[in-house]
Amino acid sequence: MVKQGPQRRARARGAVALLPAAIRPQIVRSRTYGELDTLLVVMPESAGRESLARLSESARWQALHARERPRAGTVRSTTLANRRQTLAVLGFLPEQASAFEQLQLAGQMLKAAAARAPERVGLAVIGTPARSQPALEALLAATLTGQFALPSFKSAAGAAPRLRRIVLPSDPPLDTRYAAISADGTNLARWLTALPPNMLDSRAYHSVLTRLARRHGLGMSWLGEPALRRAGANAFLAVAAGNGHRDAGIARLSYRPARRRAGAPDLALIGKGIVFDTGGVNLKPHRSMLEMHTDMGGSAVALATLIALAELRAPIAADAWLAISENHIGPHAYRPQEVVRAANGVTIQVVHSDAEGRMALADTLALAARTRPRLMLDFATLTGACVYALTERMSGVFTNRPALEERLLAAGRASGERVWPFPFDADFDADLDSKVADVLQCAVEGKGDHILAARFLSRFVPREIPWAHVDLSSATRSGGLGHVTTDITGFGVRFALELLVRQNILQALEKHP
Repeated sequence: MVKQGPQRRARARGAVALLPAAIRPQIVRSRTYGELDTLLVVMPESAGRESLARLSESARWQALHARERPRAGTVRSTTLANRRQTLAVLGFLPEQASAFEQLQLAGQMLKAAAARAPERVGLAVIGTPARSQPALEALLAATLTGQFALPSFKSAAGAAPRLRRIVLPSDPPLDTRYAAISADGTNLARWLTALPPNMLDSRAYHSVLTRLARRHGLGMSWLGEPALRRAGANAFLAVAAGNGHRDAGIARLSYRPARRRAGAPDLALIGKGIVFDTGGVNLKPHRSMLEMHTDMGGSAVALATLIALAELRAPIAADAWLAISENHIGPHAYRPQEVVRAANGVTIQVVHSDAEGRMALADTLALAARTRPRLMLDFATLTGACVYALTERMSGVFTNRPALEERLLAAGRASGERVWPFPFDADFDADLDSKVADVLQCAVEGKGDHILAARFLSRFVPREIPWAHVDLSSATRSGGLGHVTTDITGFGVRFALELLVRQNILQALEKHP
């Protein structure tokens, strides 16, 4: 295999944009819809045809409704007889629909409308205001993610049609700014995760972070390998040792609200940013390695969440710590049975080079903890065991505060990005006992690896700091998930914003630390 040097990587990237165009459709509220390319309408499955009487060409909508008995989760479409030949899409919600079911239906409706490539879309919900608001928010979220184009490198591709306007009804009330910023965050995470590994390598990622920090008014510092060596971050450096370049590092980006320029941060967001994972000397087989450019998805979620907090001007002093490296093979790659000392002094006996995520996160957590945040929250595509336990429909969560567990679950239910807690009992540590070091990197057997990985990470978080770990088994899913229709989902941003902004978890921790 020919080694790809810096010049070849630069030629491969060429003029390809590493960041998406910052263009968001205009969102307007109106009592009349005017001329639209597509009109999406959600209604409860129990509602009758008369509920559609307020819509233009109501007879056609009623005929669409009457095509067969409405069934929850189904979508129907027709073309209206106006000058623009508006595509009409009708979706039926189940009674007491969950947030996930609302997003899922909205995603199906967007799929039905995708071929039209609309420039003007109208959204409407039939039902009581209390039930209409969340359904309308789900439609808006689906529209904002559905119109977003992931990176494409087809030489014959022309300019993609762009959604320019989204028209919402004047009622019910809806925080469109929050919804748009949340969708922007999900889309940024999706974009970065989708970039090929010869375009988003460690060096390019560093450049992307610098540009984003400048664009959003964030502070940024970069701990390269020399600085990490001085900090004693040998677990991270073990992973980076196999790379053919010395571009790996840990980025710290900071957002501070007005009048909060000094003092310890409220929040540390930590993300695994392995931009390509070969497995190291314990080399992955072909199918397992094929999508490993997405192994940096946790860092993309942490980054996008920080940017969203800044855009929302949230009263939260927050840092994002991103562990950015490849995990390559090479003459200096780390090997099983090596013993390394992490930044907090814990010694680790290496078992498997493909358990690199927990090594990189160990030092990143330890360094973030030195700033004494009130809450630490990490995101990582960490274990296949979590995928086997939950499939890609949900992500796993772990926490060192039992009182946090229900709040994590509630944030998953409310955001539609569902999570599920796993045991976090101390007796699991027996499976990580080492004869020569403080802790084994992982067990030789793979059973319960998601639980053991969380117990391993907990060694690098001081007990006095509340911490939650999200194992992103939902970062990718064939056919998409919920309202996101692409395989790369951006899962985690909606969840984090729900937890941090709408549920105000930091305030809750003040009352019940």
